[in-house]
Parts: sequence; C-alpha cells; structure tokens
Amino acid sequence: MTKLFEVVPNTDPYQSKNETQCRRCAIVGNSGNLKYSSYGAKIDSHDFVMRMNRATTSGFEKDVGNKSTHYFMYPESAHHLPPGVHFVLIPFKPLDMEWIVSALTTGNIKFTYVRVVSKIHLDQDKVMILNPAFLKYIHDNWTNHHGKYPSTGMIAILFALHICEEVSVFGFGADRKGSWHHYWENNKHAGAFQKTGVHDAKFEMEIIRKLVEEGKITFYNETNVKY
Repeated sequence: MTKLFEVVPNTDPYQSKNETQCRRCAIVGNSGNLKYSSYGAKIDSHDFVMRMNRATTSGFEKDVGNKSTHYFMYPESAHHLPPGVHFVLIPFKPLDMEWIVSALTTGNIKFTYVRVVSKIHLDQDKVMILNPAFLKYIHDNWTNHHGKYPSTGMIAILFALHICEEVSVFGFGADRKGSWHHYWENNKHAGAFQKTGVHDAKFEMEIIRKLVEEGKITFYNETNVKY
C-alpha cells in the first residue's frame, strides 16, 4: 500500500462539491441492446459517462456516444486511455495492486493468470482504486453472494449511486432476441455470461429493477424507452 500511494493519488476527488450542483451520471454497459438505439447524444449529455472493460466507442458513436469520463477495469481488461479519463481499478486480488504500480513504473508484471498490459498509458493523477471493502459491501449487501463476485457493471452502478444525484443506466441485459453479447462483436456464445457462474446476471437485473421502482436510477432499454 505504501508503494501504491507513492504512485497514485491518495485523495478523494469527490470530497468537495458544490452543493447546488446536481451531478448527472450515465453508466454505459456493453450489451448488444445498444445497437441501433440512437442513445449516443443522450449518453453524452451527462456530466460523467462511465464505461467498463474493453468498451469501444469508435464506429458506434450514434448508439453509445463518444464521451468517457471513467473506465472501470481490472488488469486483465485494462487498456490505454486518452487524457482526462479516470481509470478506476477494481482489485480482485493482491496482485492487482502490484500490477497498477508496475504498469505505471517498471512494467515488470506482464502476466497474472493471462497476459496483461505491462505498461499503461493514461493520466496518472486520474487513477482511482476501489477499496476492497466496497466490493465486499456490494457482495454482502446487494448481490448477496449470488455469483462469485459482482459484475463490473453492477460495481459501476453502485459507485455512481454514491457520488451522483441522478443515475441513468444504458446497455444492460440481453438484446431483443434474448442474447447476451457485446455491441461491438458477434459472439457465438452469447449466453456465456449467464452460464459461467462468475456473475448472476438475472439476480443483478432484479437489483436494477428494484432500483428503478424506488426511483434511484433511470433505466433505458433496447426499444428506446426509459423506465
């Protein structure tokens, strides 16, 4: 931890805030239901636009927008980011902490359980690391130990609920054909996300529905209708 905070900021970027400001946040998932949605302009109208893992916007701007302020990733999904974008590390294991230090300095760590980016290009002062206690809080109190751990999307939604007054959720769930896949690819194993047991997709969607019912978030589905 000492090495970690010698490299990344040890500050809370959301500690001070104008109390008159309403912070509007869009959480953009990677579901294929974003294709042909024309949500791009609506997504980009938010103050913060949070994306996850290997989400790409190039070529899909009309549907997913091109604004990004936060990317939630773990080492195995990490990639370079343009200036001004926050890198939010989700640390699932101690090696993840060592990796971010290495990726911003020596580049010594090239492999975890798969090959990873050894050196990552981004704004070093925009690196954020979720406290593992926050991940445990979500696992214990929200997903209730359904799946091995919460999905990146669920983590991003809960993060946004802690820092934003308005939260809009796009690109979650199956597409209109019932398939689970990324909007930028044709996945032959479109149901794999539901079958691996790593995440419980159905249970997480129930959480989202309850948040909608309680007025905590606005959810946009694939038919261009919010509810």
